Amino acid sequence: MYDKTVNDLIDYVKKHHDYRSKCINLIASENITSPQVRLVMGSDLGHRYAIGFLYMRIYRGCKFIDSIEELTGYLARKLFKVEHVNYIPISGTVANLVMFNALTNPGDSVAALTVLDGGHSSFKECSRVRGVAMIPLPFDQKNYNVDVIESEKLIRRVKPKIVLLGASDILFPHPVKELKEVVDEHGGILAYDGAHVLGLIAGGRFQDPLREGAEVVTGSTHKTLFGPQGGILLCRRKYSSAIDFSAWQMVNNHHIHRVAGLAITLCEFLAFGEKYADQVVRNAKALAECLYNKGLKPICPDRGFTESHQVIVDIGSNSGVDASFKLEEANIIANPMPLPWDPQEDKCSGIRLGVQEVTRLGMCEPEMEFIADRIANVLLDRETVEEARRKISEFMEGYQKIHYCFNNCAEAYRYF
Repeated sequence: MYDKTVNDLIDYVKKHHDYRSKCINLIASENITSPQVRLVMGSDLGHRYAIGFLYMRIYRGCKFIDSIEELTGYLARKLFKVEHVNYIPISGTVANLVMFNALTNPGDSVAALTVLDGGHSSFKECSRVRGVAMIPLPFDQKNYNVDVIESEKLIRRVKPKIVLLGASDILFPHPVKELKEVVDEHGGILAYDGAHVLGLIAGGRFQDPLREGAEVVTGSTHKTLFGPQGGILLCRRKYSSAIDFSAWQMVNNHHIHRVAGLAITLCEFLAFGEKYADQVVRNAKALAECLYNKGLKPICPDRGFTESHQVIVDIGSNSGVDASFKLEEANIIANPMPLPWDPQEDKCSGIRLGVQEVTRLGMCEPEMEFIADRIANVLLDRETVEEARRKISEFMEGYQKIHYCFNNCAEAYRYF
């Protein structure tokens, strides 16, 4: 009986692989890993614990795990040019929770963007877990960025323990340099959530928050940084002990196969990251401009639409969810997003598009024209979802290889 259930489950996985190979994936928080990463993700490391610290484990049998983790730390410090790295968190949300746990006390306050203004839901949820007050940072809707002048006033008045920049919806670099001095006035900590743009930071194509004044950067390892799903913290040495102990408290078992996969990803980024990050931004700009020219409304046209991997399109009042379902029928995968002018978080007027995965498939600016055509034609009823789905399936046959890795012949969606 249950052997049939196992076979059914494997069949679902195979069907998923086949389905996604025929889709254009524009989810801004996803990417695909290389064959070498997938190889170690399926290794014996996935069965093991390595509780404790490097060369100071509670469990035995970790001598090669220590070597893997020592190398991972070295590669991450080299790539990000940072004094200390902690790769223990198993998601970006957990990385934020580790930071809150390490650097705040119950009753402290943290200033960050709300979900409506592009902030990640983890800002609010982690603050609840830790018992700190979440203070909304003022947001400039026209420039789609933190309002520097109003934020300075807020920070001087409230004196938050942490001012957290970065966001889930992030088109432009955040004002790290501009707010550093006012945060320092009361001895606060300037932090940056780089979950979405960590690969662009590593590739030198967005901003460099650590050099601009941030003392801690949290992030995800699987968005523009094309590694296995997980979280990471980059920080100055003075916070290393508090963050390491917090990560040990909050995570305990940190999935060693993921760490090995991250190490391979870091090697790939050291070799190919600058070229990849540059093409990602080029593609995002090209996609936004094409969508604009075809009659849709990507936001911030007067600012060049985007400097990141994201394009945010204003679909109209509470239409983002319906638009995302319609695109899904055509095999275009995207997600609805609330915009700052929406009345509440679940009233989504926008869709968010990310080009990081299609870039890893080798797509460049000309392919963005095809993608924009399909999106605009579907949403503006210029072609049926069936027509679009057929064209996309044929188009995707030419983009089944993973690029920016040490084996460019590997199939991106093959089931191993």
